[in-house]
Amino acid sequence: MVKITFVGAGSTVFARNVLGDVMMTESLNDADIALYDIDSQRLEDSYLIISKMNENITGGKCRIEKYLGVENRKEALRGADFVVNAIQVGGYEPCTVIDFEIPKKYGLRQTIGDTLGIGGIFRALRTIPVLRDIAEDMAQVCPNALFLNYTNPMAMLTGYMQRFTDIKTIGLCHSVQVCSKRILEALDIKVDGFKDKIAGINHMGWLLEIYDLEGNDLYPLIRKRAIEKNDSGEKHGDMVRFEYIRNFGYYCTESSEHNAEYNPFYIKSKYPELIEKYNIPLDEYPRRCVSQIEGWEKQREDILNGDKIEHTRSREYASRIMEACVTGNPYKIGGNVINTGIITNLPQNACVEVPCMVDGMGIHPTYIGDLPEVLAAMNRTNINPQLLTIEAAVSKRKEDVYMAAMLEPHTAAELSVDDIKAMCDELLEAHKNAGFPCLV
Repeated sequence: MVKITFVGAGSTVFARNVLGDVMMTESLNDADIALYDIDSQRLEDSYLIISKMNENITGGKCRIEKYLGVENRKEALRGADFVVNAIQVGGYEPCTVIDFEIPKKYGLRQTIGDTLGIGGIFRALRTIPVLRDIAEDMAQVCPNALFLNYTNPMAMLTGYMQRFTDIKTIGLCHSVQVCSKRILEALDIKVDGFKDKIAGINHMGWLLEIYDLEGNDLYPLIRKRAIEKNDSGEKHGDMVRFEYIRNFGYYCTESSEHNAEYNPFYIKSKYPELIEKYNIPLDEYPRRCVSQIEGWEKQREDILNGDKIEHTRSREYASRIMEACVTGNPYKIGGNVINTGIITNLPQNACVEVPCMVDGMGIHPTYIGDLPEVLAAMNRTNINPQLLTIEAAVSKRKEDVYMAAMLEPHTAAELSVDDIKAMCDELLEAHKNAGFPCLV
């Protein structure tokens, strides 16, 4: 019998999707499921909802257990075959608020702040110590488990686990699955199906090739229509990525609100008109957090009071990976792995996002070779602060945090070195005072 431990099970909607998928998978639908969180109310919500879903979908075949608090984490992990990670260390309050409000004092604006930028750096720095503890527990009670990381910043956290622990780890994101479909829909390009090739780094994976099922290259039409749409005067939500197509020739996996802050081009205090021109939603992630928090209570009551919790197997990779590992039937994913010569013009110790085949022997990344040089160059500007942030988390040196922030493209484009250091000092102190220290 398979055991699945969900770490951060208080992320109820996401846990419901992943574990609902598990329950709808024949080889997994009698699994032992351990729900772990440090928030008692959110854990109880998830336990009630997942238990109700288990009755409705499997007739109660899965065994659901809940574990609260750090003192029970090791028991939650004991004997696990798969560990799904969805933690958010520090939550919206206090930590996300800190990540946005302190940089704002220095004139540094962000949109999402969970992957790169100063927000991504500090989210990694306060999360890696927790991952270190989880990895130590896993080494004792489930050393052969596969760790499926969904927590951002993906490349930093997954890269840390893969390089500095012995835990088998794959990083998983939602953006690869929908990249090609969304751009075809956005540009009203109708095809019966498509074949694509995507590789790069998380949130900046590149749609390298896309063909219809008859082998016709769709990129010429994509490039033409994307530029026309941005030049039409119509404001839309994907203007930054369409500018990538104009300037670099390729589309990337993650949204424009994310990519607006991954470079020095679009959020510039000297040119505030760019925010309106490219329809960039500053402070977008805090707004989403507030909206989700406000909407959760009603959603919770609707779910718990409903007669039946319905579920359709989602696009998430987790259950497909588990199924492939258990049955041996291969399945292709887009996964985040260490670059062991897979993308030849990116650093060897970078965490890259590439097609992977999963089967009973594990995860098998696909060799890519060189990316077009301009795409590799764009990726390297993001890889530099990713690697330096991991180094800072390992060394626990404030000076290494400074260097990670100084090499972050958006931060460096906006602030002086002195301001970067002062901002980092203030962020380190604020997170420590909030109970979520970074360099421990």
